[in-house]
Amino acid sequence: MSFQIAIDGPVAAGKGTIAKLLAKRLNFLYVDTGAMYRVTALLAHQNNISWDDEPNVAKIVAATSIHMRNPEGEELDGRQTTVIVDGQDVSWKIRTEEIGKGASEVAKLPEVRKVLVEKQQHIAASQDVVMEGRDITYRVLPEAQLKIYLTADESSRAKRRYQELIHRGEDVSFEAVLADLIDRDKKDQERSVDPLQIVADAWVLDTTTLSIEEVVDAIETRVKSIT
Repeated sequence: MSFQIAIDGPVAAGKGTIAKLLAKRLNFLYVDTGAMYRVTALLAHQNNISWDDEPNVAKIVAATSIHMRNPEGEELDGRQTTVIVDGQDVSWKIRTEEIGKGASEVAKLPEVRKVLVEKQQHIAASQDVVMEGRDITYRVLPEAQLKIYLTADESSRAKRRYQELIHRGEDVSFEAVLADLIDRDKKDQERSVDPLQIVADAWVLDTTTLSIEEVVDAIETRVKSIT
């Protein structure tokens, strides 16, 4: 059986950065499941499908090839992962605020979640993975050897998200980013299907006062204690 590290947590808790670095250190595959929901929102947007049109959104994503890999060569431009959709690199197209909001909307749709969970489980079936998202510890990889709930306080998470957007050249205010983060937290926690939650056997890791390196070191130590 493959070794599976499942990481859940709210937006901008550092899941992507930490999961990617951890996967590289352990020589595991890094899987950003949130990117899959962003891809779904992008596909719907590009095909003039409403984000709440469950049958058609589920149909289009089911018929789409989604491939992820660690960035290489010219892809080393600050992205967390390279996302290829039907042969096209959409790594940055899916990272706008608009598509992020759309991802939160399509994530409410049971049929969409079913399709994407199957794709995620297929990826993890035959290789060691670090997989992060919102429902990994209990829905996607319930048998994972290590389950982590990665979090940080709202202000710290909003600052991280704001700095990321400014670095990419987007014109946003900190106040708007904080308000959007609080709204997305609320939606993630209150959605009727697979809400964001902390499972009983998850290791709750608060990154508010920790550096990225300290978090990765702590998780690596925990992995070595298990294997």
